[in-house]
Amino acid sequence: MGDTANVRKFTERSHSYRNYLDKSTGFSRGKMLDGSWRTPFDPNATTHRADDYCEGNAWQYTWLVPQDIDGLVDFFGSKEATVARLDTLFTTSSELTGDDASPDITGLIGQYAHGNEPSHHIIYFYTMLGAPDKAADKVRQVLDEFYTVEPDGLAGNEDAGQMSAWYILSSLGFYQVEPASGRFWFGSPAFDQVEIVVPGGTFTVKALNNSKTNKYIRKVTLNGKDYDKMYITHDDIMRGGELVFEMGPAK
Repeated sequence: MGDTANVRKFTERSHSYRNYLDKSTGFSRGKMLDGSWRTPFDPNATTHRADDYCEGNAWQYTWLVPQDIDGLVDFFGSKEATVARLDTLFTTSSELTGDDASPDITGLIGQYAHGNEPSHHIIYFYTMLGAPDKAADKVRQVLDEFYTVEPDGLAGNEDAGQMSAWYILSSLGFYQVEPASGRFWFGSPAFDQVEIVVPGGTFTVKALNNSKTNKYIRKVTLNGKDYDKMYITHDDIMRGGELVFEMGPAK
């Protein structure tokens, strides 16, 4: 709209988290009034609603930056280093330390906590960083292990339907990491075909050769034409049409 002043204001505000990134530890940390880091520091520590992280710890909150992945890449040094650090999130110990660990930190893979919203976008960072096969592995793991039809079939608190929303979107094959952009990043579709009623008619998602082993997206077409992006836009979905994933095994 040409409002450059507010563009500058809110862009700067969206980067405020950078003040809490500590190069020496590789984590987001709390600060004291004098600007020094709060000590002692333990990235696995969590005290429910009584520390620097609400219903989480440093492992989860370091990644709570869906609006500025470039800032995280700059912090970690490169895309490759960011992917390696992301790998560590899923492979580190799931131990929670502290006197009163938050009961909201559930559905753990390493320190990725699928049971609470601050983690829900993180798997799709792999796709945004150029490692979509790693995203596919984790999406399928969560879909298979953390959702059942039993009374305890959700791995966490269904706040405003968010646990189910993640399942529905991810089953379609994509997820809206940073809603302001209108981009839905690809993961691994769970269904062979889905039809969604949209203002433009019907938006159809097909997954060809889909299976437990053929869980990786190998080719994408949109309305019959080759598609080279790793996301679909909200506008494209609303217009209706056909998105086709050709699935295959690991490379």
